Amino acid sequence: MKTIKNIPKLKPRAKDAHKGDFGKVCIIAGSIGMSGAAALAGKAALRSGAGLAQVATPKSVLPIVASIEPSFTTIPLPEDDDGKISASAINTILNLIPDNDCLAFGPGLGITQDVSSVLQQLLQQKGLRLVIDADGLNNLSKISDWPSLTNASIILTPHPGEMKRLWTGLFRTPLPADRCEQAMQMANKTKTTIVSKGYKTVVCDGEKLFVNKTGNPGMATGGTGDVLTGIITALVGQGLSNFDAAVLGVHVHGLAGDIAAKKFGQISLIASDVVESLGEAFKKM
Repeated sequence: MKTIKNIPKLKPRAKDAHKGDFGKVCIIAGSIGMSGAAALAGKAALRSGAGLAQVATPKSVLPIVASIEPSFTTIPLPEDDDGKISASAINTILNLIPDNDCLAFGPGLGITQDVSSVLQQLLQQKGLRLVIDADGLNNLSKISDWPSLTNASIILTPHPGEMKRLWTGLFRTPLPADRCEQAMQMANKTKTTIVSKGYKTVVCDGEKLFVNKTGNPGMATGGTGDVLTGIITALVGQGLSNFDAAVLGVHVHGLAGDIAAKKFGQISLIASDVVESLGEAFKKM
């Protein structure tokens, strides 16, 4: 296992560049009561350089998500009686794949059989680059032997609780205490890139390992994980490899959190402060 310390960088932008040069991404997120998760991820994707960002969300939630940020477009998805995406949403979502460089799935979606059904079909799509976070991971943990179904190129971003649920579904051995060991074994088992979130976030793709040094306890607040999802999705969309996008993503996410903490203090820091600090963080890169 090779330990990586250098932080990848995005290429300078050409003077004659246009929005199509910097990736088209779609974030599948949100449900009734969880519109903020979708909006945070979408706005973070834009602040991280995505040329075009779409947020696909249940149709009843769409007006709220769209009102939070006018710079991303929105796509209404069929929903169930509880305001979560229904299984029939897969038809709309599959049609989005050819027009996007990367999809994200999970923030605020909820845990239902319909959401799991949509995710299972996404896993099987060859050529799809997919970031799975939050409720995407919780639904994933309920799909039996999901690695054997997977054709997509995937980044998983579990926090400790989500990692435990994923581990229980795939391994018969206890979850190791060491998070580097957790990430290495999970990456090898699933053939994915793992972002094990927390203090000194660990990134591993089975061959390379990175331990992040940015970030602070003020970021332990709702929504910051959704911000990271948007960042990594945008970086994948701009052409970085899964590993490089994850490494740069966690580094700049933590750096933005550190900038925000200097402005507002750790106690008062909220997820939208991290989004608004991304510009300064990328400038420092």
